[in-house]
Amino acid sequence: MSILMRSVSGIRGIVGPAFSPALIVNYVNAFVQLTGAKRVIIGRDTRPSGTMIESLVASACAASGAEAVVLGIASTPTVEMDVIASQAGGGIIITASHNPLEWNALKFLTHEGIFLDEPQVKALFELVDNNRWDWKDHTGVRAVTHREGADERHIEAVLKLPFIKPDLIRSKKFRVAYDAVNGAGSLIVPKLLKALGCDMEAIHIEPTGIFPHGAEPTPENLVQLEALVKAKKCDVGFATDPDADRCAIVSDEGKAIGEEYTLALATLLQLEFKKGPVAINLSTSRMVEDIAARFGVPVIRTKVGEINVTVGMRANGSVIGGEGNGGVISPALHYGRDGILAVAMTLQLMAQKNKSLSGIASEIPAYWIEKQKYSVAGKHLDHVFGRLLAKFPDAQRDQQDGLRFEWAKSWVHLRASNTEPVLRVIAEAPDRAEAVKLCKAIEEELA
Repeated sequence: MSILMRSVSGIRGIVGPAFSPALIVNYVNAFVQLTGAKRVIIGRDTRPSGTMIESLVASACAASGAEAVVLGIASTPTVEMDVIASQAGGGIIITASHNPLEWNALKFLTHEGIFLDEPQVKALFELVDNNRWDWKDHTGVRAVTHREGADERHIEAVLKLPFIKPDLIRSKKFRVAYDAVNGAGSLIVPKLLKALGCDMEAIHIEPTGIFPHGAEPTPENLVQLEALVKAKKCDVGFATDPDADRCAIVSDEGKAIGEEYTLALATLLQLEFKKGPVAINLSTSRMVEDIAARFGVPVIRTKVGEINVTVGMRANGSVIGGEGNGGVISPALHYGRDGILAVAMTLQLMAQKNKSLSGIASEIPAYWIEKQKYSVAGKHLDHVFGRLLAKFPDAQRDQQDGLRFEWAKSWVHLRASNTEPVLRVIAEAPDRAEAVKLCKAIEEELA
């Protein structure tokens, strides 16, 4: 398959003709032009193609007139934070996140350490599509340098958050299982757990980029982590995706409770510390809304995509937000999804409640989420959407990002993916049968 995906999540494709060296350097040149950056922070996940692309990106930045500061292997949130800390003009993260090994990608950050928004992305793509290049002569070429200590700076900032009490967590001496899928979390999460006095049992923490199972931290990919939690009698298990901006949890019972609980638990911790508005995307579980209702605070829903949630959080003055795929965003730290933060917040909640993870989770009203992907090849989505609007006349509708139908205790959302050439369909209901039925209703119209 030769395809280039372009969205607010950056550009991504299979390394080769679809994601070639020439294409990479052109997008980097356009990015430096767009932002006017004089210094660009560069980090990558552990994919084997990452070192080659890192060299291309750094050289292209230098040839475009921006100093390239290379962090090496670093999680997406670590790069985001380092852009802010170093007052750089922007950042580029080399990661295809949960996509298979043969994929790679560029994620573009502004000087605020957040993704380019939709107008900025449109302007970037127009520069490339119109072949507008600005390569500097020898007097304008800048240096390529290397910067160490980004992981340590990230961890230090997490431990200084007002709602994180490191001494309390250390006093619990938690036994924690961890699966890094041999990704960027392999380096930073063990350091965090050590700093919090945890006894770590780990699998897949070699930063090779060779994924031992599906890269997405969904329950079907966490069977080994579940077994490890049981075998070692761990208090909790964590799994991050290859760039560690997402985190999923396995309870003390050795059960993967689903990515949706990560944000729900973080929201509970935040609102117990300080109340305020919450922002989530259209595909995130109702659990967050139920928790917010308990504290009497409003929730807004945004289009899917980290930057869309970030924009919504800023407009709404949100104290917590994120996406139900395991992505937690805390403005107290930075405006990016952060799997390292999610680990610390979960441990803090367990410590201050002095309860097991399974006990805390059981107190949150439970729903069943069904997630499906369908090929969009040859499909006219406008026609499909039209039939669905007629099919569900009794539902509340939201068309800001694909099509979402909502009822009193259930919803279904369908949209074209930003990261794969598929249509994502996500349904949530009080029980599995109803959620599956909603997905089937969508599938019928795609036939």
